Amino acid sequence: MEHIAEIEHVSKIFAGKTVVDDVSFVIPRGSVTAVLGPNGAGKTTVLSMMLGLRDPSQGSVKLFGQSPKQVQVKRRIGAMLQDVSVIDSLKVYEVMNMVRSYYPNPLGMVDMIHIAGFTSEELNKRAEKLSGGQKRRLGFALALAGDPDFLFFDEPTVGLDAPARRAFWQQVDRLADQGKTILFSTHYLQEAEDAAHRILLFNKGKIAADGTPDEIVSRLTSRSVSFIADWDGNDTYPVLEMIHRMRAIPGVSDCKEQEGRWVVTTDNTDTVLAALFRYGIPARDIRTGQGRLDDAFELMLTHDEQDKEAVSS
Repeated sequence: MEHIAEIEHVSKIFAGKTVVDDVSFVIPRGSVTAVLGPNGAGKTTVLSMMLGLRDPSQGSVKLFGQSPKQVQVKRRIGAMLQDVSVIDSLKVYEVMNMVRSYYPNPLGMVDMIHIAGFTSEELNKRAEKLSGGQKRRLGFALALAGDPDFLFFDEPTVGLDAPARRAFWQQVDRLADQGKTILFSTHYLQEAEDAAHRILLFNKGKIAADGTPDEIVSRLTSRSVSFIADWDGNDTYPVLEMIHRMRAIPGVSDCKEQEGRWVVTTDNTDTVLAALFRYGIPARDIRTGQGRLDDAFELMLTHDEQDKEAVSS
């Protein structure tokens, strides 16, 4: 598989502080990759080095086999950054035409208008009159002006309402279907879970996890089996016996009652289900569950706080 981007042992040091620490990864052609992490994790710095806006202190960054600073590379990439800066005195359609003129083979104006979802009235607005959401849509259109092969979106849906966010990701799906390669960062974890083929989870300047959303969730969160037990609440012996037996199963980390349901936290739901039948536990309404990406993210942050407390103590 062809690699659009190759990041090899990249570090970045600011004022003696390492903000990106020996990071390596590749981005295959046609993939949709989400870059996630808490503030200060290094993800924005990595994106800026990939765009050629900053130089790595160590290591190499290559897009299409070349430096991102090369003109040939810049013509093949598009970027939608958090702050959309345009010339206020120009109308929207004038801004779009101006940016299209920078490229030898730009995307058609009609296509740009359709992708951004601009009305005739919006196209004739001056840039300074645009709302925050309209500016985000303009930034999206400008990122596509050169009909790029590789697209960067940094927090692309900030300031958009729910319908506009849905429309944006529908357009991203279409771009991916056309074979475009997409790399985006977001704080909306549900968006990453729904849209990305792959997630790069950054923490403390390193890649803490790399995989599909399902792989990340499976690796960082626990599974569970929950059920309602049909026995007399005053009969404590089978309850205590069940807790003892459940907690003795390999891979089970906890067994407790929550709001009328028993919840068994485990690495392997199959062994718990087998035990329910083997021990004759009167269980009904049995459900299996798995954490979500926001659970994995919260767990990582919780571990960070625990590490800090351990160091300080």
